[in-house]
Amino acid sequence: MIAARAALAALLLLPGWATAADIDGRALSAVWGIPFAGILLSIALVPLAAPRFWHHHFGKIAAAWALAFLIPFAMVFGSGAAGASLVHVAVAEYLPFVILVTALFTVAGGIFIRGNLHGSPGTNTAILAIGAVLASVMGTTGASMLMIRPLIRANDDRRHKAHIVVFFIFIVSNAGGSLTPLGDPPLFLGFLKGVDFFWTIKHLFPETLFLVGALLLLFYALDAGYFYRREELLPVDPTPDTRDIGFEGARNFWLLGVIVVLVLLSGLWKSPVSFDVAGTTVGLPGLVRDVGLVIVTLVSLKLTPDVVHEKNQFSWAPMQEVAKLFAGIFLTMIPVIAMLKAGTQGPFGAIVAAVTRADGSPDPAAYFWATGVLSSFLDNAPTYLVFFNTAGGDAAVLMTTLAPTLAAISAGAVFMGANSYIGNAPNLMVKAIAEDRGIRMPSFFGYMAWSCAVLVPLFVAMTFIWFR
Repeated sequence: MIAARAALAALLLLPGWATAADIDGRALSAVWGIPFAGILLSIALVPLAAPRFWHHHFGKIAAAWALAFLIPFAMVFGSGAAGASLVHVAVAEYLPFVILVTALFTVAGGIFIRGNLHGSPGTNTAILAIGAVLASVMGTTGASMLMIRPLIRANDDRRHKAHIVVFFIFIVSNAGGSLTPLGDPPLFLGFLKGVDFFWTIKHLFPETLFLVGALLLLFYALDAGYFYRREELLPVDPTPDTRDIGFEGARNFWLLGVIVVLVLLSGLWKSPVSFDVAGTTVGLPGLVRDVGLVIVTLVSLKLTPDVVHEKNQFSWAPMQEVAKLFAGIFLTMIPVIAMLKAGTQGPFGAIVAAVTRADGSPDPAAYFWATGVLSSFLDNAPTYLVFFNTAGGDAAVLMTTLAPTLAAISAGAVFMGANSYIGNAPNLMVKAIAEDRGIRMPSFFGYMAWSCAVLVPLFVAMTFIWFR
């Protein structure tokens, strides 16, 4: 991945590519959003219509939609603008995202929780609750990768377990990461913009407790009252019982700590040293973080015994799926984010205007739903940043006078990332791991049926309680 950054830096040698990556969203029409809509519909429909084809060619499909944006964009606006935009999204957004997710995936995959917990409703609820707490400490990706394998193993003698993974995505991969900047990328962006580290835990704790608590209660009622009562257990538990419960590959916990330190350091360390890559500024703290994360990944692979990876059934397939699909998503998202940043002067001006009351003051309820709905399908980090800036962009004011608005933006970006498989990276990773273990997960729209039935009523209740 360091080599990838170096290769992108070499693009500076190409004529016309050393230009700024900013795109004036006012000059774009909504037609430029078609490739983004196309990749979303492909993720939703192709696995249903042609599952074998999708399994073998999803990377090519993502690449095709990316080129469907990039080539016409280069023809209309020039190769310089297209190249600068490509480099910007790769260097400033995609590579840091993939490097962090890969490090968390690798380190968490090197920790094997030994022992066979039986997947009763009470045990499953306890695992989900523990995962929710860990999500704000080690991030939704780290907590998801650490806890999903023992949860699946605890339930490997049950025939019906897709609902368990769905609630895991709701709780651990999303809602649990709302209390610190370490929990979810949008909150980390807010931290970089000046939001105090402990602001979110002070202002989002009631909302998080309500959402996580309600989801745990709903899960227990559904699992105990319907699925477990009607469950037909497999004749033989694939995982043998053992009284010895503990950790193998525990040295990876130290590496998780290093990841946390590196991420925090990149936000707290201010350095005047920076590098210009085709108009994109790469700061020294971010570069040190990414290099450090690559080293952590390699050290984890070196230190983790092969037997631990075998017991975890560790494979790169889930990470490859996330990397390929999100490469297409990040690229086709370029014009969509630009049009949103254009505010009321852009094609999506109605969305931006909708979050402002008649007297000019921000409407927290509108911010909650606008940020949340877009975060369900766009990357929630830049979506958070768009509405953070729409609300004024002054962290000192947003943390005090406009605290309800900042809370609404933060809650919408984090909580509603659970609305679809692509709302947050861990969602897709957990789905891929579950399917790799033979669990038949809901389709894209099937999952959204779950989220609409379970999450949306809770979000409506939260709107009336906190964001009116």
